[in-house]
Amino acid sequence: MTSLTLHYHPLSSYCQKVLIAVDMLGIEVDKRLLNLSDPEERAAYLALVPTGKMPLLVDQGRPVPESSIIIEHLQRHHARPGRTLIPQDPDAALDVRLWDRLFDVYVMTPMQALTADLLRPEGDRDSLGVARAREGLSSAYAFMDRHLEGRTWMAGDAFSMAECAAAPALFYAVTYVPFLPQQVHLAAFFERLMGHPSVARTIDQARPYFKFYPGRGGLSRRFFDPDDPISKEG
Repeated sequence: MTSLTLHYHPLSSYCQKVLIAVDMLGIEVDKRLLNLSDPEERAAYLALVPTGKMPLLVDQGRPVPESSIIIEHLQRHHARPGRTLIPQDPDAALDVRLWDRLFDVYVMTPMQALTADLLRPEGDRDSLGVARAREGLSSAYAFMDRHLEGRTWMAGDAFSMAECAAAPALFYAVTYVPFLPQQVHLAAFFERLMGHPSVARTIDQARPYFKFYPGRGGLSRRFFDPDDPISKEG
């Protein structure tokens, strides 16, 4: 029995980021599906992590929060030999951490703001906040597309923690703000991400829950088909 417990939900972008890393690093974890709408479960979870944010890794009773820290912890202490998402070279590692941070702040954050707005009652919607979030995504797409010219991955020659962040961030972000036709490098990068086995497995785990995603109208039918029996599960 594994000493690692991951509290998560398959629909969460930050949980998907860690799930991709777990798969890439070849680690066995006990996955605990969170239902924070249950008062008792929420209270127990808040006792572990007062912010209430997910995911949360518990390693032999020690709570390890925050997706990037979880991934670094897993690589340092539990990864299979030869499996890495953060290079040993300090400068290369900084580059990976930079792009991990950029995807979290400039793609994941505005995407989540757009999702949160859809969860508000019609009269409480924030049109100015939505416009700013859309502008933020458009700006991020532009500089990421420029960076990707001539590159396969964001940092270095290998799939890294940067891609763990990029895959769920872009997966949901494009449901609100699609790539422009001229952003061919970013679009090709997105397709590489979606075709990567660890990413594809993580998306498949979330598929039964996409019907609960507020932005599901923007999901490609290859990911979410309301008439597909798998999409009706959950």
